[in-house]
Amino acid sequence: MIRTVQPDDWPAMAAIYQQGIDTGDATMETQAPPPEKMALSYLETPQLVIEQAGAVVGYALLTAVSGRCVYAGVAEVSLYVSASHRGQGIGRQLLSQLITDSEQQGIWTVQAGIFPENTASVAVHKQCGFREVGYRERIGQRNGQWRDVLLLERRSKTIGT
Repeated sequence: MIRTVQPDDWPAMAAIYQQGIDTGDATMETQAPPPEKMALSYLETPQLVIEQAGAVVGYALLTAVSGRCVYAGVAEVSLYVSASHRGQGIGRQLLSQLITDSEQQGIWTVQAGIFPENTASVAVHKQCGFREVGYRERIGQRNGQWRDVLLLERRSKTIGT
């Protein structure tokens, strides 16, 4: 069941984020922030989790790309699924719902930065209408190793046209 994030979801979300960090192919981060800090990093809406058997097993959030008003309709997606639930279509369900909800909030472009080695994430984003728009070589280091990032975006067909 997909639903809006509740305050008591953040610890489970931080644990899922840490699982993504531990793969080495999800983010430049090496440690999940405390749940209370994590909660302050994202747009207030839409914030989605997916539950199975009463447990949060994935989440999708947006971050503003800029504080400038001209970019008010542009956001970056964070999409994470627990290790034990990957490969079941959960990411696609969450991302599809996030796109629908974001358009209702006036978001016209959702973008993503993904390590090219994270082929599952790239595939999910493309299934949801994202397209490749760039490639950043050696953009940052993770554990002393330079990493590239594939840039993807999805433009709304109804907002900002």
